[in-house]
Amino acid sequence: MKKLSTLLLALSISFLGFSQEENETSKSVIQEYTPSKLLNKGQWDIKFFNSLYTQTEQTDAGSTSGKIARQNFFTNTTEIYTGVSNNSRINVGVIFQVRANTYNGQGAFSVFNFENNGVDARSGVTTIAPSIRVQPIASVPNFSFTSSLYFAVFEDEPGVYLDKRSTFWETKFFYDKTFGGGKWQIFTEADFGFNFGESSTEADALTENQGERFANNSMFLPVSAFLSYFPSAKSTVFVNAQQAFLIDLGNNFSQRYTQLGLGGKYQLTQALNLEASFGKIVAGYNFQGLGQTFSVGLRALF
Repeated sequence: MKKLSTLLLALSISFLGFSQEENETSKSVIQEYTPSKLLNKGQWDIKFFNSLYTQTEQTDAGSTSGKIARQNFFTNTTEIYTGVSNNSRINVGVIFQVRANTYNGQGAFSVFNFENNGVDARSGVTTIAPSIRVQPIASVPNFSFTSSLYFAVFEDEPGVYLDKRSTFWETKFFYDKTFGGGKWQIFTEADFGFNFGESSTEADALTENQGERFANNSMFLPVSAFLSYFPSAKSTVFVNAQQAFLIDLGNNFSQRYTQLGLGGKYQLTQALNLEASFGKIVAGYNFQGLGQTFSVGLRALF
């Protein structure tokens, strides 16, 4: 896993070097290429997004919070898309994720050791997903959706939790509107995700990880809103809110949470921009963690 993290860093640096050769006077992609905007034919969009979620609080079976030993969850999500249609209304791509988790009160940065000790640390490549982006209405260019099918590729073994053990079909709907002379933007997102697979009670406790099947036979429904302000063409700051529901469809388990956050983006070069954000889960239900998420993303568009 250390070799993998080194490779990701090297790729990021190579994109930076490529981007610095571009013409710096072009329009910022932060303003032009929102998540609702699709690529032109032949364009490429590559994004490395890294999130560290850490928690020392969790709700009980209801909404009452209590202290727990620190748990940490790191996720690297790499997205690669390209435009394939002459009218810039269809993009195709692939997503893969790398995760590292640690438990039992370890420090938040312990995830970056990428260990697998069978007791309180586990890491690995977890999911791969083919994906498609579509702008369905030609007259509404700032409305689009992305549909992805995630396959779990990590080893099924009892013990330490790594990721959900399911086939996950997720469709995200995006819409944004710019106003205030181009200084403000509202962006909204609604996701519909379905987890397919055997339930926890059907898994063999001796050979399979029952805890990784907690979300199977359920629908995940987060709804998010972002309000952005652009101090300049190359920078933006934003605040966001998210309400998410895990709806039981046969596994006898459901959850919900409310998250608030803030962040910013900066256009480093014509082709490369950097994003950083912070999120805090402020309310939850049914063994929902009440932790914080620290995220850094790097995006190359060319």
